[in-house]
Amino acid sequence: MVCQMSVTDDEREDIAPSTRMPTIFLSHGAPPLAEDPVWTSQLADWSRDIPQPSAVLVVSAHWEESPLTLGATTRVPLFYDFSGFPPHYYEVQYPAPGSPGLADSVRKLLHTADHPVHDEPQRGLDHGAYVPLVEMYPQADIPVLQVSMPTLDPKTLLEVGQRLAPLRDQGVLIMGSGFSTHNLRQIDPSLPPDAAPAWSSEFDDWLARSLADGDVDGLIDFQHKAPAAALAHPRTEHFAPLFVSLGAALDDATDNRTVIAGFWNGLSKRSVQFG
Repeated sequence: MVCQMSVTDDEREDIAPSTRMPTIFLSHGAPPLAEDPVWTSQLADWSRDIPQPSAVLVVSAHWEESPLTLGATTRVPLFYDFSGFPPHYYEVQYPAPGSPGLADSVRKLLHTADHPVHDEPQRGLDHGAYVPLVEMYPQADIPVLQVSMPTLDPKTLLEVGQRLAPLRDQGVLIMGSGFSTHNLRQIDPSLPPDAAPAWSSEFDDWLARSLADGDVDGLIDFQHKAPAAALAHPRTEHFAPLFVSLGAALDDATDNRTVIAGFWNGLSKRSVQFG
């Protein structure tokens, strides 16, 4: 799949719309997501329901780096951070404009003497960023900035999200990209499309109830509070982006809705909009 550019300026500045943007946490899928007509249509429909963003700020499960680091602010090649797939997955392009203006705003909001913000200007979007964006904004005409997760600690990521919250009033869509359950050793391709093992469905049900109740403390302590947490997230990097999205909308944690539900190879696709 090759996305066509509809803008020519690599460094188009952000233009803030009049409406405050929501924040989102989505289960981003693997590169073969592009062949799933249901999931791709769900992502496309979601983007049409969201006000057009001035830019997208992505926190992906696939970039952990401390201190917090900003990715490319100009067009650079994508980062194909996977192996063993057919060649056409390495031919996907997503030439979204960079956003140096958004990068400056993020630095102002996050940089302190104790917590500096670094830059990695040649790091392109990884698959946690571009795989869903190809489906949501296929024209690749909205500036995108990816930032790293400096930690997997939920409280710290929640604070990062809180500090980024003013960007919502500048029209920026803050997108946490992970997976609501993620245990690749336990996935079962033989399962029917919307089936799931008990460990995944139990965690997913707990997550849905915790979000509906606005139980921020329970979500933060998910490793102890959620059923089957150790199986649903043997390592927590795919759940961690949720806390950035939640933190940026923490003024009303109960103002959320599940936009995508169901399972893929037994993993929960639950994806949520805040605000």
